Amino acid sequence: MKKVVCVHTAMALVGPLTEIFHEYFPEVQVEHIAESSLIKEVIANNAVTPAVCRRLLDYYNAAADSGADIIFNTCSSVGDVADLGNKIARVPVFRIDRPMAEKAVREAKRIGVISTLPTTLDPTCRLLLACAKEAGTEVELVEGLADGAFAAGQSGDGATHDRLIAEAAARIADKVDLFVLAQGSMARMEQRLSELTGKPVLSSPVLGVKGLRKFMGF
Repeated sequence: MKKVVCVHTAMALVGPLTEIFHEYFPEVQVEHIAESSLIKEVIANNAVTPAVCRRLLDYYNAAADSGADIIFNTCSSVGDVADLGNKIARVPVFRIDRPMAEKAVREAKRIGVISTLPTTLDPTCRLLLACAKEAGTEVELVEGLADGAFAAGQSGDGATHDRLIAEAAARIADKVDLFVLAQGSMARMEQRLSELTGKPVLSSPVLGVKGLRKFMGF
């Protein structure tokens, strides 16, 4: 049985991804490495610090040492580190958000990027532009920051988290044809935002696992 190790910068997706793998990719053994201090350091510095980069690369190598066939990077804020890891780690590093980005650029020209953290906007936008270039197409990106939503979610205030995301999407809905949710932890808003805005909404967890399954040849 192939082994997938998910590397997290927070705990939010450990449970949901375990269930998603069980439903959509039961043929693999799934394990998790999670360190919540990573995303806290990124937020505090408004950037991925060298220390965060080093620790993530160490986790990728630790996953490889544990027998992982592939590493599933679950945090879009550190997507650039995942790309670096994919070049230097002993096993492939697969970004959870790549299948979502590839689908978005196939299906829309004007894409709204909704995020609860400013540190996630730039990596997600860079990924979308890279995927568009690979696909030979051009896209227009419109950023929508749900400021304060991440802190609300971390404190357990789900209602405020969801409201701020909905407000961010509503502010740019008339400028876009499709939304992507930059963080996997926002996936629960996918259907609600589609209903509120009348636009397609993509999130990364299920698309990421399905994309990983295809990448691994299942």
